[in-house]
Amino acid sequence: MADIVQQRLEDRIPALEQLERVGLFTNKEVKSMLKRSTALEYKLHRTVQSKDDVITYIQYEINVLELIKKRRARIGYHFKREEIEYPIIHRINHVFRRATTKWQEDVQLWLSQVAFNKKWGTKTQLSKVLSSMLAIHPDKPALWIMAAKCEMEDRNSSESARHLFLRALRFHPENKKVYQEYFRMELMHAEKLRKQQQELEQAKIDVGEYNFSPEILSGKLAEVVYRDAAQKIKGAEFILSLLQIAAIFDFTKELQDTILQELQSQYVDDCMMWDFMAKRELDAAGAPELQSAKGRASDTDRREERCCVVYEEALKSLNTEAMWTCYVTFCLERYKRKTNVNELKEKRKERLLRVLQSAHDAELLQESFYKNWLQVLLSSGDTVSATQIAITATQCFSQSFEMWSFSLQTLVQLESTEAGHLFQEALKHVNPKESLPLWQLQADWCMTSQRPEDTETFFQKGLLSLVPAVSSAMKEKYLEWSYKTGGYKRARKTFTSLHEHRPFTKAFFMKMIEIEKEQETPKMSNLRDYYERALREFGCLDEDLWMDYIKEELGRHGNPENCGKLHWRAVKTLEGESVERFTTQYTLLQTGHV
Repeated sequence: MADIVQQRLEDRIPALEQLERVGLFTNKEVKSMLKRSTALEYKLHRTVQSKDDVITYIQYEINVLELIKKRRARIGYHFKREEIEYPIIHRINHVFRRATTKWQEDVQLWLSQVAFNKKWGTKTQLSKVLSSMLAIHPDKPALWIMAAKCEMEDRNSSESARHLFLRALRFHPENKKVYQEYFRMELMHAEKLRKQQQELEQAKIDVGEYNFSPEILSGKLAEVVYRDAAQKIKGAEFILSLLQIAAIFDFTKELQDTILQELQSQYVDDCMMWDFMAKRELDAAGAPELQSAKGRASDTDRREERCCVVYEEALKSLNTEAMWTCYVTFCLERYKRKTNVNELKEKRKERLLRVLQSAHDAELLQESFYKNWLQVLLSSGDTVSATQIAITATQCFSQSFEMWSFSLQTLVQLESTEAGHLFQEALKHVNPKESLPLWQLQADWCMTSQRPEDTETFFQKGLLSLVPAVSSAMKEKYLEWSYKTGGYKRARKTFTSLHEHRPFTKAFFMKMIEIEKEQETPKMSNLRDYYERALREFGCLDEDLWMDYIKEELGRHGNPENCGKLHWRAVKTLEGESVERFTTQYTLLQTGHV
């Protein structure tokens, strides 16, 4: 191993001497580089190689290249690249080759080598790396696409890019992304040739017998790709993606018309096609540029109406949920667009409400749109319709927690008399394990707008829930309500009736502690009782609870002598990392930092 390392170090000497001779590095820096390189070479040539050592070696060499580049720019010296940079680049590629041979499955390693060669302009080496990478990873379409782009953009070779795409299609004959990028590449190739022809014509250069093929210039090769793709991959969404790519280029009108005609004839039963055709009406040529805001708004309204006509036509033959979703989404997007013209704003709202109602009547309106419907009605002040839709939505989606939750929030906000009945229905239909937010919402509603007897009945029902989360949450709410309606005595009575009935939450005990401390003369004996009960439930893991208890004893009504006992108990009771956190907090408290 030592002989190999020594040989590689000797190979570095000519480049290092040149660096010192031309003034890019000092003698001291060269010696430091040689010392560092020696250490890296020995690590690299160990019997058991480490990927981290290889990456460190490569990164060091790249950093040297970057430093040389900066030093050259600083002193303005741009010669002897073959003697200085090229050996380093060659050395890095050699190490990359060894690494990718040993860890072939590491795609990131391959991509790092590709990125390195792209940055340092080694085009020949780049092509070799791409070929080797694809030979190992032919199952990854993204790598084929990246390789073809490198050939097209970095090596300016359309032929090589085309060859790679054709090879990629052998491995991935139905991959949408490969076809999309291949289609784009052919159009870019045609655009490049058109620009070349234009430049030659402007310069009046005679190209002799060489002629640019009119078929290639008009994008016929891209049309071949499109036809092949359309045969193998079905679906309007994919065809539309090719059409959108073609629309980027200004010479593809004939190709776009061809794609559009076949789209309309072959995908009549696809909602994506109808959605695209409807939205095209927004961009259709209309009246000349109008100056006034009302004129522009009127023209926009006419365009949107034409879109709706297309959607209505589609629904005659394709009355599906997906088609209605496209229609509603379009109306919703237009409604959300800002405009200063109130007439246009109102027409958009009326159109949206009409379409939502029609989709609902057809029983094909998606659940998520009911929320939008309610928001529009509430914003326009139509509380009667909002109440009706909120109730209807829960009937349509009786198993959906989200639908019940939003509808109930709406009814509570509107102070509707239907809320009470709907709360009962919600708890019947919703999965009990998911019902906690509904219980909390009903608790807040009862506490603010229901009679005390009805609220008491509700809380007693909640306390008996078989779901632990619901039962414990209702204890907190019940205690809070008892204090608000009956004061300290009632809160104390409620706490006493509940403090032996598990499950509990820490917040239940902390609420009672807070209530006790709000009194004019809080009783320390009561506070100790609350803390002891809380520690019985949560003392094993909650160090903050112990600290609060200790701070209470250090307070005006406490006994500081108890702190030592509490500290000893806490250290014995707490588990795991909680002990360390408690010890830290207690030390800070003793030193006056808390």
